[in-house]
Amino acid sequence: MLGAGIGRGAMRIINAMVRGLASAGISPNVLTTTGVLINMGCGVLFGIGEFFWAGIVLILANLFDMLDGNVARLSGRVTKFGSFLDSSLDRLSDMVAFVGIIIFYAGNSPQHSIVNVFLASVGMMASVMVSYTTARSESLGVKANVGFLQRPERVVLLIIGALSTWDWNSDSFFANRMPQVLWVLAVGSVWTLIHRMIYIWKEFRKLDQGQDAG
Repeated sequence: MLGAGIGRGAMRIINAMVRGLASAGISPNVLTTTGVLINMGCGVLFGIGEFFWAGIVLILANLFDMLDGNVARLSGRVTKFGSFLDSSLDRLSDMVAFVGIIIFYAGNSPQHSIVNVFLASVGMMASVMVSYTTARSESLGVKANVGFLQRPERVVLLIIGALSTWDWNSDSFFANRMPQVLWVLAVGSVWTLIHRMIYIWKEFRKLDQGQDAG
């Protein structure tokens, strides 16, 4: 009940922002570009070890990601280029956060960890491949939005890992959870990629068999 109420309240705020931006004539593409620029700031913050503030910035950046498509629909400014730009910059946004994390854990600091560098690298590559396989399969006639770790889930996990990291010296169980988050992101993204590839293979087999039967 409480969660649903918070969700409804958040949606009312977002809808009000969408209406205001649409009435002001703000271009959805400007919102998309602003979101990715903010995400680049998030990557910089990860790179210098300011994980908590990176999480705050990541929340702000993804607010823009929610607004652009809604503003486009409300204002009747949905375009193919806008969809292309949004999808392309989403991939860039995903990568800059991971690159920042990789830079931090690869650096000469007490938190230096080759394991975390590896996990973040795997998470980044698998995340990009998950998105690519979807785009490529859709261009060939198969929708493949399957798998439990898609972009919204990845963003939420990064935010959780970032916001938990406010004191590197803390012994609290709830502090510094980014390494555990990186494990989930790496394993979950690879599993989602495999799941999606198998699903796409089966769907294309059905299409090919249908064409042979016809």
